[in-house]
Amino acid sequence: MNSRERVLAALNHQESDRVPIHDSLWPSTVERWRGEGAPANLSLAEYFGYDMVMFGGDVSPRFPVRTVSEDDECVIETTPYGGLRRNRKDYASVPEWLKFPCDSRKDWERIKERLTPSRDRIDWTGGQPIVGLSHDEREDSLQVRARAEWRVGLEGCKRARAAGKFVCYTAPVGFGHIHQAYVGTERLLVAVATEPEWVIDMYETNADLVIANYEMMVDGGFVFDGVFLACDLGYRSGTFFSPRHFEEQLHPTFGRLFGYFGSRGLPVILHSDGRILEFVPYFIKEGLTCLNPLEVKAGMDLVALKREFGDRLAFMGGIDVRAMAAPDPSVIEEEIKSKIPVAKKGGGYIYHSDHSVPNNVSFQRY
Repeated sequence: MNSRERVLAALNHQESDRVPIHDSLWPSTVERWRGEGAPANLSLAEYFGYDMVMFGGDVSPRFPVRTVSEDDECVIETTPYGGLRRNRKDYASVPEWLKFPCDSRKDWERIKERLTPSRDRIDWTGGQPIVGLSHDEREDSLQVRARAEWRVGLEGCKRARAAGKFVCYTAPVGFGHIHQAYVGTERLLVAVATEPEWVIDMYETNADLVIANYEMMVDGGFVFDGVFLACDLGYRSGTFFSPRHFEEQLHPTFGRLFGYFGSRGLPVILHSDGRILEFVPYFIKEGLTCLNPLEVKAGMDLVALKREFGDRLAFMGGIDVRAMAAPDPSVIEEEIKSKIPVAKKGGGYIYHSDHSVPNNVSFQRY
């Protein structure tokens, strides 16, 4: 079987020749591994045989990005969303947001005018920077982790398909995108409680552009096997907001997105960090195919999820990155032995870490 057949089998709850694999690596992790013997002339995606490849478009308002200041460790820069952030140069952590671009609906209306579809939002030829995601979304969406040579431009898509890879259209959506790129968590949560119409408008405007980018890419020659959407909805202790607020505000947008892609024969994978158990029944109603990454420290138990929802939902992830970093190799061995046999039974599982692999994990241990 090739990668495409393998992933499709898993998403259709069928067993195949092996469990499909994919993962997310921090850039600082890749740098460490290069120093520990990882081949310099081969992408880690190819080295480890990752089965999936991602392509997406720019969903930002495309404000100019410029460096404000920098030192040996950090750079302060404006964002394509109109905000200001501080990044570590080694990208070993998520950025520190110094100023978000949107504090009111009036700010949003000014930004919204710039969120119009155009062909130059798509990287047709390769080499175009991925500016449509905030830094942490770029990293967590798998779009640049362990980047393979084919993962750029239309020709890159054609090469990936020729290699038998499972090719995904990818985009950031919903609460996770809006709070990371535009508003900030606290301000958006206040709006969820007090300004629901504004929140829904932000979700829906983003969804419109996500669909428009997809249609432009398909019309231009891209061919996709599935969709990978990124939307963090929780933290370690629970969801950012109540099931009622989810049902009233984001549930319709997810239903529209998942239904749109599902009607085109494309399975949908949703990435959401945090403890999001309360939302899983909604995901199933919306037509979601697969949930990622199942963050262990947030209580997302792969085995329990498989037993409760495995007949209706596939899973991607759930392997604790803390176990990968443990000094005793038996810790990660037990993690694998206790989870993979259950998760892979009857299909419905794709291997992935439960979060981005950090730089305290050695190349040899991984």
